Formats: sequence, structure tokens, C-alpha cells
Amino acid sequence: MTDGAWVVGVDSGGSGMRVALTGTDAGPDTSGRLAPLSSKEPVRTGARGIDAGHFTEQLVPMARELLQQAGGGRIAAVTIGAAGMATLGDDLRAELPAALHQALGTSRLVLAADAVSAYAGALGDRPGAVVAAGTGMIAIGTDLTGWHRADGWGHLLGDCGGGAWIGRAGLDAAMRAFDGRARGSKALLARAEELFGPAPTLPGQLYPRTDRPAMLASFAPEVGRCAPEDPVAEAILRDAARHIAEAAAAVCPAPDAVGRGDRPEVALTGGLFKLGDVLLRPVRAELAEHLRHVRLVPAAGDPLDGAVRIAAAVAADRLRLPLDARMLTLHREYDS
Repeated sequence: MTDGAWVVGVDSGGSGMRVALTGTDAGPDTSGRLAPLSSKEPVRTGARGIDAGHFTEQLVPMARELLQQAGGGRIAAVTIGAAGMATLGDDLRAELPAALHQALGTSRLVLAADAVSAYAGALGDRPGAVVAAGTGMIAIGTDLTGWHRADGWGHLLGDCGGGAWIGRAGLDAAMRAFDGRARGSKALLARAEELFGPAPTLPGQLYPRTDRPAMLASFAPEVGRCAPEDPVAEAILRDAARHIAEAAAAVCPAPDAVGRGDRPEVALTGGLFKLGDVLLRPVRAELAEHLRHVRLVPAAGDPLDGAVRIAAAVAADRLRLPLDARMLTLHREYDS
């Protein structure tokens, strides 16, 4: 970085906001980046969706502190990857370009769905598909002309194969064992009662909570721990793997979209895959069955890395990822 220009990447979700600043030549290697700053308070949502005012209140002080740590300069571009951007981002799209230009002087702002920043972190600007799985699960793919998504509809309508889905299936098996019904798991019942107390008290603990998906997902690691010895838990993870592979297949571009005789790439990202081989083995097997024309590759980085990479591409006028009114928007109203 020679001209005093920096880029800012933001990852905002249910656990708070992370902000990173790096030079305009940012790439997959983030070794020279300043340590990111974070908040532990999620940005509020209201009648217009994600609250732009609250977002600005959190982001601006962290961006200024990082710029001060870097010795000053100008912010050439900012990319914000936010959970809910596709459906709840109207206030951000209306208010943030002017607010961040005034507060930080930036003239180029990118607003991205968190799945898009996860894609950019995992695969950069290459065609393919990324499955992002944590509490929920979403697959997103692109042939570099448009975006395609599958699932990510929340724990009541979808997120099939995600952490909440696995946790709920595990607790269902536990309650079946408590009742003496078929397809119950005594191992999962023991884990559930160790974590939550007597089985009959579980509905009273779960249903009134506003963070039900997170509570359900907290049981997914227990399913993973039981899977090597418990056939019911193992079957739950096989079903989860099938859902994950089906979502990836729904969004992955065809081989002819890649060109040069190469194959589309598929990457897995998100905390759910920290369950390890008990989940990764069946996922790989299902992907091989559903997507024989792809290459499964390690994710190069996380959503914050993706936000930084998009910002660097915008600052250099080399963004290849396709723009979309909901998934990825570029705001340059104040560009000189």
C-alpha cells in the first residue's frame, strides 16, 4: 500500500459485528492485515429491517480506530456483509452510502448478503458454489453472470442440514427414547438430560425462548459426539449431509459455465463443519453422488475475508462477482 489508501470489510450477524482494515491490494493472504475489531451486540432490526443508524453507530468508531492504528490515510472502499441483507437491507441501502461518506469519507460502498461475503471468502471470484452452515444452512452459487441460492429460509421453513436442524433431530430422537417410541436414541437422551435436565422439562425450556435456533443448534455437537457409536445419531448426520449436497447441487453452475475445460469448485464454510469427519465424510460422499462434475476445495477464508476481498476489488475497479439488487449492490453516488 503506497498511496495511503485502505479498504474496510465488515461481517455483521447474530453475534455482533467484526471490522477489518487492510491495504487496497488485499488478496487471499491476510497476514498483513490489522487485527480486526468486534462488537458483541447484534445490530438491531426494526420496521424497515436492519437499523442503519445503529449499524453506523457501531461501525464508524471501529473503522476510525483501525485507521488510527494504521497511521491514517483514506478509506477507498467499504464492503458490508450482513445477515438478512437480502430481505432486511432496505434501510441500509437507503441510508448507509451517505452516512459512511460523511463519517469516513469513503465514496465506494458495497452491501452484500452474508452468503455472498462467505462465497467471496471461500472461493474469491471464481465460479462455483459455497455451502455456509452454522446454526442455519444456505447454499449460494454463481457462474459470474448471476447468483443462485438454495435454502437459508430459517429453522421453521428450511435450513435443512444446519446446526438447528441437526439439534432438533437429535432432541426428537431423545424424546422418542424417553417415550419408548421407534427411532429413539438412549445415548442422545442421556446427553439431552445432562445438558437440559429431565426430558419432560425440555418443552418448557425451549418454546418460550426467542433464541430457539441457537438452543437447538447447541445440541448438534452432541449428535456428532454420539454418531460414532450410535446408529440413530449417525443416520441424522447422513440425512444432514444429503440436504447439504442437494442444496449445493441446486445452485452449482454447469461445467460449461466455467470454461477452459475446468470444473466448478465447491467449498464448505461455517462453524457446523467443525463437527469434523463425522459430518464431513457423509457430506463428501453425497457431493460425489450429486455433483460428479465439481471439485471440492478448502475454503480460502471466512466471510470477513470475503468482505475485505470485495472491497479491494471495488477499490481497484476489478469486481467480477455479479451485482444483484438484493444480494450485492455497489453504491458510488459520491465517487469523484
